[in-house]
Amino acid sequence: MATKDEERAARLKAALRDNLRRRKAQARSRADDAPEPAKAPPAEPAEKSELPSS
Repeated sequence: MATKDEERAARLKAALRDNLRRRKAQARSRADDAPEPAKAPPAEPAEKSELPSS
């Protein structure tokens, strides 16, 4: 017979696994529903004179 701690650990493990599956499904659903973000042009590198001196 399993101890109470082992039973509790097994229940917690199962609950965490179910929660992870549900969160992954939600994230996939949101990713499918979200519009594609607009792509911004790459930022120009700062000139050396514009960088603050240390």
